[in-house]
Amino acid sequence: MAGSLREHSFACSPSSSSCDTDDEGVRGTCEDASLCKRFAVSIGYWHDPYIQHLVRLSKERKAPEINRGYFARVHGVSQLIKAFLRKTECHCQIINLGAGMDTTFWKLKDEDLLPSKYFEVDFTMIVTRKLHNIKNKPILFNPIVELHTAADTLQMDGHTLDSERYAIIGADLRDLSELEEKLKKCNMNTQLPTLLITECVLVYMTPEQSANLLKWAASIFETAMIINYEQVNMDDRFGQIMIENLRRRQCDLAGVETCKSLESQKERLLSSGWETASAVNMMELYTRLPREEVNRIESLEFLDEMELLEQLMQHYCLCWGTRGGQELEFFILAPHVPSTSALGLLQVLSSDLAPVCPCQAGPPIESSSWLLFPLNNGP
Repeated sequence: MAGSLREHSFACSPSSSSCDTDDEGVRGTCEDASLCKRFAVSIGYWHDPYIQHLVRLSKERKAPEINRGYFARVHGVSQLIKAFLRKTECHCQIINLGAGMDTTFWKLKDEDLLPSKYFEVDFTMIVTRKLHNIKNKPILFNPIVELHTAADTLQMDGHTLDSERYAIIGADLRDLSELEEKLKKCNMNTQLPTLLITECVLVYMTPEQSANLLKWAASIFETAMIINYEQVNMDDRFGQIMIENLRRRQCDLAGVETCKSLESQKERLLSSGWETASAVNMMELYTRLPREEVNRIESLEFLDEMELLEQLMQHYCLCWGTRGGQELEFFILAPHVPSTSALGLLQVLSSDLAPVCPCQAGPPIESSSWLLFPLNNGP
C-alpha cells in the first residue's frame, strides 16, 4: 500500500534488455500514481478539472492514508511553485522532469500564474500518450493554442509539442546531452530564473545518474530552485518492505541509498553544486497544513489507523535546493527565519497564499536583477 505514493519517473542505465524491463516497471508507476490522484480528486480532496481528461477513474477504491498522502504532496508542491512564481513575478520558467499526467500547467493558467514558459519531460512512451489526449481534448488543447501568439504554427509531432508558453518533450534524463538539446530547441532560456520539479524521479536512477542530472541543473542555470519529492528513512523495516514490494513488480529503486535520511537528501543536493538545501518529512508537513483544509479532507472518509498514515508519511519527504544567491530561498520561504531551516517551508504551507496580480510573460530578465525584486504584497 505504501508503494502507491510513488510517482512516474526515469530509471535504469543505458539501453539493454534488462534496462528496458526496468524502465517498463518505472513507467508503470506513472499509471499507478495517476490513478491515485484521479481517485483522490473524484472524492473531493482537491480540485482538478483536467485530470479526468488524461486519466481514467479506477474502479478500485484507494485507501484513506494514500489519499491524504497525495493531498499533502500536491498541496506542498503547489504552494512552493506559487511562492516561486510570486517572487519572480512569473518572469521565470518551470521544468517538470518526469511530469507524467501532471496538470499543473492548465491549473496555473486558470489562476493567471503561468511562468514565461512551462516545460514537461518524460519517457517518450508516456509523452506520446499524453499528447494524444491533448490533441483530442479541446479543454487541454485550446488553452495552449490561445497562448500561442506567434505567427508560426505550433511545432508538434508524436513525441514533442512546442508552443510559446508550453512544451512537452519525450527524452531520457540519463542522456543529458539529448535532454539539453531538446529543451534548447524548445527555447529553454538558461538566463531566466528556473524552477525544476522532480517528484519520485531521482530514486529510480542510480546515484551517479541522479548526481549527474543535479550537477547539470545546478551548472546550466544562473539562478535556480529545485523541488524534489521522494522516499526517505528507507533503512528501517517499513522502508525495506516498500523496496521489496516494488522489486516484485520489476521496479527497482536504484537510487534508494540516497534516501536514508533527510540529511542524506540534503547532502545529495549540496554535493551536486546547489548552494542551499532543506528537507522535511511529509508527516511534519501534514501537521502544518492549514487546519481548516485538514479538517475538510479528514471528514471525507474515515481513517481507522492514524499510525499507518504517520508511518507512511514519515517515509516520504519534500526537499528543495537553490543556487544563484541565498536571497532566493530566504525570500521565497519566509523572510523571518533562517534560510537553512525547514521552518520557512512550513510557514508557506500553513498559510493560504494570497492571490497575486496576473502574470504576463515579458522579456527575459537577468538573474542578478531578479534577486533585487521586492516581495509582492501578501502574507
